[in-house]
Amino acid sequence: MPSILALVAFRNEIAMKKTILLLTLLCIITPFTVSAEMLSGIAVLVNDEPITTYDLAKEQQALSAGMDASFSADTPAAKEHLRQVALDSLINKKLIEQKIKELDIKVSDDEVKQAIEDVKKTNNISEENLRAALAARGISYDDYKAQLKEQLERLRLISLEVRSKIQITDKEIQEYYAAHAEKFQVDEAFRARQIFFAIPAKATADEQKRIRDKAEKVLREAQGGADFAALAKKYSDDGSAKEGGDLGFLKKGELLPAFENALVSLKPGEVSSLIKTPAGLHIMKLEEHREGKQQGFESVKREVEDVLFKQKSEERFSQWLQGLREKAAIEMRDAK
Repeated sequence: MPSILALVAFRNEIAMKKTILLLTLLCIITPFTVSAEMLSGIAVLVNDEPITTYDLAKEQQALSAGMDASFSADTPAAKEHLRQVALDSLINKKLIEQKIKELDIKVSDDEVKQAIEDVKKTNNISEENLRAALAARGISYDDYKAQLKEQLERLRLISLEVRSKIQITDKEIQEYYAAHAEKFQVDEAFRARQIFFAIPAKATADEQKRIRDKAEKVLREAQGGADFAALAKKYSDDGSAKEGGDLGFLKKGELLPAFENALVSLKPGEVSSLIKTPAGLHIMKLEEHREGKQQGFESVKREVEDVLFKQKSEERFSQWLQGLREKAAIEMRDAK
């Protein structure tokens, strides 16, 4: 049955979550079957180290599997593009591997173990479930640990060569904040509860009257000081009933006019009259009214710094990798 949650137009819950670099590698460590004729041959030499045609075929299949369903590699041009993207990716990986060896970057078994614990915690899975998921993809636990170790080595390299050399000045942070002020606006919103009485589309006049009489009875109790949350748990047909009708914060401008008009007229703690919508009857209680305002610079300074750091990291990494390629001896062989 429809509820207020289905009637809120464009309701958005903004939740800031930190990016965890080591999520589940299961999404990218996927086995692929490569035809026998692709098992030999050198596609390219990178500083005299080979990338085989077998490696290239696997990378192309991995990229193709991750493409949008609308992508098709049936045309010669599409196949060539996919091949070139795969080749560039493998060259970049080889250059990174070589740099890791040059700098003698090491990752201990304990660090790998901790990374696996982080993966399990982040994805809320047990050791048994992780091993089962790997087995279902034809990946041994030892292979998973080896590839995870490689990933950690790459992250450490990037930290040494890229991130450690990035500086964000207060001036840059202030300029970004000033230029993107709309991103740091707290919208006016209402934290509300509701009691919802569903009226079926085919309800007879008698049924509609019975539901209205019930709603008016509950309304009198709510306006008379009865515990609104308890009434919601007892009478509401909405999914929020188990939470005492708590709907959280609802942004002004994203509500149906009937709800917004009711909430605007209330003071915190007050209960509305009956509100009729195509779904049924609603009783609203305003718990809190949050005024719209601009977030102060100091309160979002760290957030802005994180945004700028990410931008600079991506730019510097691209430049750093391009520098490796320019200095490298890259000899194309049979890449078809």
